[in-house]
Amino acid sequence: MTGSWASSEGARRTMVANRRRDTQPELRIRRLLHAAGLRYRVDFAPLHGLRSRADIVFTKQRIAVFIDGCFWHGCPTHATAPKANADYWGPKLARNRARDTEVSRRLVESGWEVLRFWEHEPPEEVAKVIEEKWLESMNPPTTPIQTAR
Repeated sequence: MTGSWASSEGARRTMVANRRRDTQPELRIRRLLHAAGLRYRVDFAPLHGLRSRADIVFTKQRIAVFIDGCFWHGCPTHATAPKANADYWGPKLARNRARDTEVSRRLVESGWEVLRFWEHEPPEEVAKVIEEKWLESMNPPTTPIQTAR
């Protein structure tokens, strides 16, 4: 494993096995949203030219949902610092967090609602927040019409 990002063959196999989409937290949330009648895109780039893909995207409502993994995205509660190969993993994980911030900023500047959740959050609570934002986007608050006197 000399020169590899992985400290051992077992570590390499574990990391390669991590899925980009259809993780258990995503699937649980998507099942709840689908059961509520919401339809969405999966693993979709909300902005043309943006390399990052949101886990769940409501294109018409312009809502991008990210279900972030605790390890990969630096959860303040569950993230751990790798002991093996720390010179590689420290900067790698820091770049992930910086990219998350930049992607959220670009989406918001382009008029998107960005929702980020941690993988450990209860799926029912996450789905409820998403559904509420979806409903808000379908029924935006109206401002009273002012009439001239």
